[in-house]
Amino acid sequence: MSKSQPRKSRIPSWLPGALVSLVLIGAILYFVDLGEMVNAVRGANYGMLAVSFALSFAWMALRAKVWQTLLRDRPSFADTFFTEGEGYLLNAILPFRLGELGRAFLISRKAKIQFGEVLPTIVIERVVDLGITAAILLASLPFVVGAEDSGQIGYIVGGIVLFGLAMMYVLARYNRWALDLFHKLSARWPSLQKFGGGFLESFFDGLGVLTDGWLFLRFLFWMLLNWGIAVAAYYLMIRAYFPDAQFIWTFFALGAVAFGGAIPALPGGVGTADGAITAALTVLTGDESTALAVALTVRLYNYLNSGVIGGIGLAREGETIGGLYRELMALRKTDTGK
Repeated sequence: MSKSQPRKSRIPSWLPGALVSLVLIGAILYFVDLGEMVNAVRGANYGMLAVSFALSFAWMALRAKVWQTLLRDRPSFADTFFTEGEGYLLNAILPFRLGELGRAFLISRKAKIQFGEVLPTIVIERVVDLGITAAILLASLPFVVGAEDSGQIGYIVGGIVLFGLAMMYVLARYNRWALDLFHKLSARWPSLQKFGGGFLESFFDGLGVLTDGWLFLRFLFWMLLNWGIAVAAYYLMIRAYFPDAQFIWTFFALGAVAFGGAIPALPGGVGTADGAITAALTVLTGDESTALAVALTVRLYNYLNSGVIGGIGLAREGETIGGLYRELMALRKTDTGK
């Protein structure tokens, strides 16, 4: 190779997230007494844990109803339920949050809906999730000593969520103007205009839920009920280890784990989500070992419902995780042009 030829060196896109996860795992292992953590697990209230784990399946069923509502009830509930589980299972195993792309791909194939029309429903779902997360975190801060400065994060996220929803509403409301503008700007590239125009039309159809007031209210009802189940399950898991836990602790822990899981990391938010809930409960209790026991229980809670429901879904459709990964990577490369 000539000296004048530049050497290609690319940092793998998964590497930064992996480093973040490994650093946080190292910090947890450094600060936590693992023997005390094991004792905390042995002394937990297993009755409360059993109820919380049962609620995890109710949570997944309601989450499927949330998504089915956004999809205007076109897929059957069974298809939506198992596809939701498959998506969460893929997110727990595969990098780049391919589970979101995976469930959009799978439900579009099962229900004969355009892939581009499914994607905005997932975006809307995640944006509203962020808004609720910001709200519950802000609600908990007045009761958490030393965490008041975190309120700025909640306000920032809340503002971004409202702005994002407003922009999506504008695009849905004035989609014809946006399509005309796209066609005008892409006139020099016929292939881009053909592909992009078709994709945008289906994408704007998916955003149409924001302009249907009754449909959006139904979506919010199921979403809030779904979050209510999550709050109840988390409260039981925390109480199983901390019998004197206050209910408001659940809000602070849920807000922390949601934001921690959004940080780039290994699949499933390994290290980041665990570190976030451990740190949150340590602030509240000063007991980092028992806090880690709660964090690992929360991880088991998440793996249980996605593993069972997603695994059944893959088996009934004759799919494999490896096969889906190859299809999704091909789809990802097509979408990004790489």
